[in-house]
Amino acid sequence: MNLYDVAIIGGGPAGLAAGIYASRAALKTLLIEKGMPGGLAASTENIENYPGFADGISGPELMMQMDAQARRFGLEVTSANVESIEQKEDYFAIITDDDAVHARTVILATGAQPRKLQVPGETEFTGRGVSWCATCDGAFFKDKEVAVVGGGDAAVEEALYLTKFASKVHIIHRRDELRATKILQQRARENNQIVFHWNAVVEKIVGEATVQEVVLKNVQSGVTSSLKVEGVFIYVGTKPVSELVNGLIQLDERGYVITDDNMHTSRPGIFAAGDIRQKSLRQVVTAVADGAIAAVAAEKYIEGQKK
Repeated sequence: MNLYDVAIIGGGPAGLAAGIYASRAALKTLLIEKGMPGGLAASTENIENYPGFADGISGPELMMQMDAQARRFGLEVTSANVESIEQKEDYFAIITDDDAVHARTVILATGAQPRKLQVPGETEFTGRGVSWCATCDGAFFKDKEVAVVGGGDAAVEEALYLTKFASKVHIIHRRDELRATKILQQRARENNQIVFHWNAVVEKIVGEATVQEVVLKNVQSGVTSSLKVEGVFIYVGTKPVSELVNGLIQLDERGYVITDDNMHTSRPGIFAAGDIRQKSLRQVVTAVADGAIAAVAAEKYIEGQKK
């Protein structure tokens, strides 16, 4: 049996950082990622709050560098979809759609995925005007009007990015003020291409072959109105990708994994890092820190098991 010391599930910043630290510690480590390494960070046009890059760095470039660094230390990477994790006597069996992987420890770094609005038209027009990634799809909306739904950092950052292409960007927010950091708020307010729609929610996304408009509802008055746009970018929060471990380890009421300060979950030998964890701040810098701590904790766990 090919037994790894560490199996990392997820190849975003947390998973790659764990891979760097575990591989550098001479642990036999495998990272399992169902898509391209990088996670949500790889779809971010510019990351300007990651230490060490005075002028910022693009998400794809930062993730490519982390991936190359981890592989240089000997990290093995495979592409597969993990279907289940089984506890064995002194190791875990990670069942994928391709094979079974066996490891002494598991680091969960599956992250979180964008939440949906759950309104009519959202599913029907996905890929035909509805998107969760401005970096991926922004260029398709050159000289067109688009809407961004949300009021946090991600929404405002992507709205600013979209002004490179769109003629006008409408920010739709259910409150009367943004939740984004002050510097982003200032940039958005000073940008003449951005228009704000306060106390508004999307009731419906309408179109024929592609998106043509959104129906808005004022949450205070209840009055509905129509806004002509050709693209809708949705940033209303995230939800953890934790279905894999539901029932295996302890989750909070929202589905985030509960850990201690050393990334230990409720099941010995399983650790969690990054956006999947219950915590107050979800940023690339905190995900990387989580991954490093999880890898060191896994190393100590393995040493303890050998005694």
